[in-house]
Amino acid sequence: MKIIRYPAKETWETLCIRPRFDRSGLENVVSSVLKKVRNEGDRALLELSEKFDGAVMKDLRITPSEIKDSAETVPLNLRNAVSVAMANIEKFHKAQLIREEPVETTKGIKCWRKSVPISKAGIYVPGGTAPLFSTVLMLAVPAKIAGCSEIILCTPPDKNGKINPLILYAAYSAGVTEIFKIGGAQAIAAMAYGTESVPKVDKIFGPGNQYVTKAKEMVQLDGIPIDMPAGPSEVLVIADREADPAFIASDLLSQAEHGTDSQVILVTDTEEILNSVQEETYRQLTLLPRREIAVKALENSFLILMNSISECMEFSNLFAPEHLIISTSDNLTLAENVINAGSVFLGKYSCESAGDYASGTNHTLPTFGYARSYSGVSTESFMKKITFQEISAEGLKNLGPVIEQLAEAELLQGHKNAVTIRLKSLKND
Repeated sequence: MKIIRYPAKETWETLCIRPRFDRSGLENVVSSVLKKVRNEGDRALLELSEKFDGAVMKDLRITPSEIKDSAETVPLNLRNAVSVAMANIEKFHKAQLIREEPVETTKGIKCWRKSVPISKAGIYVPGGTAPLFSTVLMLAVPAKIAGCSEIILCTPPDKNGKINPLILYAAYSAGVTEIFKIGGAQAIAAMAYGTESVPKVDKIFGPGNQYVTKAKEMVQLDGIPIDMPAGPSEVLVIADREADPAFIASDLLSQAEHGTDSQVILVTDTEEILNSVQEETYRQLTLLPRREIAVKALENSFLILMNSISECMEFSNLFAPEHLIISTSDNLTLAENVINAGSVFLGKYSCESAGDYASGTNHTLPTFGYARSYSGVSTESFMKKITFQEISAEGLKNLGPVIEQLAEAELLQGHKNAVTIRLKSLKND
């Protein structure tokens, strides 16, 4: 990890630039996959699964009995852990169902909004180097709470055409309606355009590698909404002299082991903490089974020494991290100054892993600086808002003349006439 001491403010923007990796040809590859699936449907999906995942299959769909039977292969203690995590996620996301009361904007005019679930939610769950069954819970639970009638899940198979039982069990527990053995850009294409087997969904959710991310970005051009833009995983820790270096090192490594393109950052006002965290990080690194991945991620990461904690906070808001850990003696006070972050963890015992799995908040978050303008996935992500208004005769009399003036100023006579004709009717009555 690179150490940066007292960087000048004019260099902060440069420090916030995420690592860039060679993506030459990425768009062409993804574009060809999207086109092939759109034109050839299931046949393309089976061919691409063999090409990219090495899986030769006849069927893409996991049967309901296969999903249900997955419970038998998951140890009881792990099933219990999934239940606890799911219960906490449900509690947090159910609290987001807020009924809005009608507002009388002018005497005789009532306006209100109604939340309506999207009908078909498409969920992508990466397979790759780790079975991310926690992502199933983070996406399927709020989708079910929102009231989505269909929850479609795609996840890549192994070389034997099988799906990890933990993913199947989590999907069964969380209420997923259909599961398909499809990975990569082809899975996004299948949900975006629909095939003989895979339903066309209304919105696509979930993280993935650069091919999945690019595919999500590209299907938006065809009118398929997605949850948010995304990039590699990241964490930024703000720490003062009261922080525990071992705790901080473990948080940095928990993100570094996600992937070689992950990025982890410590920002502190204390030289001793910086040095201790560096030493502790490399000590703990030797114990990690995924240390080769973490080592690559640490090459893109750094430790920054600032003049004050307020400077640390200022830098964090500029960086806009996916995960922000505030490990300081006055963490609650500092939290009030957070402007840009995906999810915030306060105090030395609030490890980022808790949010990844079981505390209740969602771990599907904006990365790559998108926390400046995007929120993480919530129950509302699976809903749309429809506005209503009801105008009485009294309301039209009160507001009509204002509308007429505004419409006339915009030279939209038809708009004005829609009001005028009603006002005349009321006058004649």
